[in-house]
Amino acid sequence: MSISTTLPYAQASLQTGIRFDRLANAALALAVFSGGFVIFEPAPYELLLAGLLAIFFLLGLRVPKEIMPLLIPVTTFTIGGLISSFMIDDYQRGLIYNAVTFFLGMTSVFFALLIKQDMGRIRLIFRAYVLAAVATSTLGILGYFGLPGFDLFTRYDRAQGAFADPNVFAPFLIVPILYLMYGVMNRSATLLPVRLGLLSILLLGELLAGSRAGWGLTVLTAGLFYAVLLMNEPQAKVRAKYILMGVFGLASLIVATIGALQVDAVWEIISQRAKVVQEYDGARIGRFARHAIGFELALSKPLGIGNLEFGQIYGEDEHNVYLRSLLSYGWLGFVSWLAIVLWPLIAGFKLLFAKRPWQPYFQIAYVVFFGHLLVGWVIDIDHWRHVYLIIGILWGCMLLEKMHKQGKIQIA
Repeated sequence: MSISTTLPYAQASLQTGIRFDRLANAALALAVFSGGFVIFEPAPYELLLAGLLAIFFLLGLRVPKEIMPLLIPVTTFTIGGLISSFMIDDYQRGLIYNAVTFFLGMTSVFFALLIKQDMGRIRLIFRAYVLAAVATSTLGILGYFGLPGFDLFTRYDRAQGAFADPNVFAPFLIVPILYLMYGVMNRSATLLPVRLGLLSILLLGELLAGSRAGWGLTVLTAGLFYAVLLMNEPQAKVRAKYILMGVFGLASLIVATIGALQVDAVWEIISQRAKVVQEYDGARIGRFARHAIGFELALSKPLGIGNLEFGQIYGEDEHNVYLRSLLSYGWLGFVSWLAIVLWPLIAGFKLLFAKRPWQPYFQIAYVVFFGHLLVGWVIDIDHWRHVYLIIGILWGCMLLEKMHKQGKIQIA
């Protein structure tokens, strides 16, 4: 299956266009790779993408009307947050917080437009993402096992990679995990040992992060992705291969997990974190109690209570992105957030079953995004960088599909 498209700058000289493509793609890959290193803020990720955004728009990148269902709610989401920020005396905190919100939303738009401009960038993004995940996971593993100089990459005796929180690090790894799974099942056997090795690093990093959200997301999204692959495969021979590889992979994972549990350091984190409800979840003013308090409060505060103010009042943040959208962005922000997250799920659902060159990338992004929206009930994801990258991938594929229907992309 091949693809061809007419790029916006195709009228320019071929040599200049090739040079620009290479430079742009290298910068894009570097920006995605930097997303795995965000211990300090502003991180290199923000600085690189801010520069790329400015450069691309100065060079003529345009925002088509097809992306407005994403751009408009991103804007109104930010506006809701700005209004909410004036509910507190320290409104400057809210201004900074919402500037970050708008920037992250714009990265989704940016990634979508770059993919629309050149479909080949999807593979580039995924490969850079895998490299970032492997690098940051390796740092977390080395830190967890106490190698000198790597303690920066652990927190609460858990691996966190080059992130500030293990609960962000663990979900970050899931897109590359599924991508490598797909490669193991469907790509050339020549690189099979390499893919299995990289996958092992990511799975070990996921395990040592001690994140219940990360563990649950890995199991859920891997199961969903596997089911989608089976449903999309018309050939019985290939479906049989998927089933056989699935059984073998699950058995190998169980054996590897049993082996890992023989290591005291691994057993310790599993025994501590495997409880469904931790003490801070079910306490009198624990996570779930704060959810009830917060939703009741939101009913009487249509403009919100101020960005991050809930944590100032109750000692802990909402740990629920839907509650966060109500209290930090107001009712306007809540409706906008629902539009941001539900539009690609609903409009993109049929693309899960459309045979396209970008189908596996879309499928991975879709199931991982769906999983993140479920996890959003117990954690705040409104400022997770990789969530906005996933949204951009979904929208980029949706824009490609629209171009295909308009005859602007020919698939053979």
